[in-house]
Amino acid sequence: MSDDKKDKDKDSKRDAPGATGRLTRRKFLGLSALAGAAAASAPVIARAGQSQGAPEFGGWPNAYGMLSDFTLCVGCRSCERACNEVNRLPAPDAPFDDASVFEQSRVPSAKAYTVVNRYKTGDPSRPIMYRKIQCNHCLEPACATACPIHAYTKTPEGPVLYDKDLCFGCRCCVISCPFSMPAYDYESALDARIVKCIFCYPRIKEGKQPACAEACPGGALTFGHRAELIEVARKRIAGHPGRYIDHIYGEHEVGGTSWLYLSSVPFEKLGFPAGLPNKPVVELAKGFISSVPVIFTTFPAIFGMVYGIARGNEKAATKEAGEKEAHHG
Repeated sequence: MSDDKKDKDKDSKRDAPGATGRLTRRKFLGLSALAGAAAASAPVIARAGQSQGAPEFGGWPNAYGMLSDFTLCVGCRSCERACNEVNRLPAPDAPFDDASVFEQSRVPSAKAYTVVNRYKTGDPSRPIMYRKIQCNHCLEPACATACPIHAYTKTPEGPVLYDKDLCFGCRCCVISCPFSMPAYDYESALDARIVKCIFCYPRIKEGKQPACAEACPGGALTFGHRAELIEVARKRIAGHPGRYIDHIYGEHEVGGTSWLYLSSVPFEKLGFPAGLPNKPVVELAKGFISSVPVIFTTFPAIFGMVYGIARGNEKAATKEAGEKEAHHG
């Protein structure tokens, strides 16, 4: 048998229904052809983008939110435990009752959608405070605007969701987030994946509150409609002079976030980015986006489209193989 014949036979076996996850020579050639066809349509895509502008996310007035009161947080990490259990995440490196984790600053990851950090404030009255960190679920999320393949969705209920089946690993969302929240799962090099808090969206749809709020023993987390939570926060500030600084973080920052915060010390002392504008990031970036050469804005979308089609074809092949096995079995 000739070498060409052997190679064709190998490719045929690898491209058989159910043989997914590997980039064979045949797949590569097919994707190259598809990319070429997509590239030919780039001027059309560019003109459409220039005429329509970047997509905007206005949010919904009855969306839910969470009020996190740092003056009531004691660093028990019950929220971390609840998040871990509900999302069926791997066991943490250190037990949830191990206070040694506070010796270093942590960020959410593939193993933990939320973490609690301890901060030295320099304030004699409150020298130590704790802060829960997770995705803030912006009203007009920069991650959704930056994603060329629309893998993010801002839901009417408030949570910002991510579809890993559409993601092709460009990480534009990671770069664009003003809070540096979306984490890239570097442990899955062959399976592009962003990991982040989903605000317990399935529980909200069932009429339940997020697991972290349900587990909090000290009342540091209050779940409800965002508009009502803002009124609750204002009443706490007015009713307890000297306990809080007069600032509800997240009410206006970058257009507003679903998570709102109260503190007795300036938020920058708790690791929050200071000086964020009140306008959504997408509005501030409009001028920049319009001046970026088309190759930088069009080709990520082109290859994202190619990737999405390829993933769809692989899923269809896998489903077909499963149906055939079930039929013959």
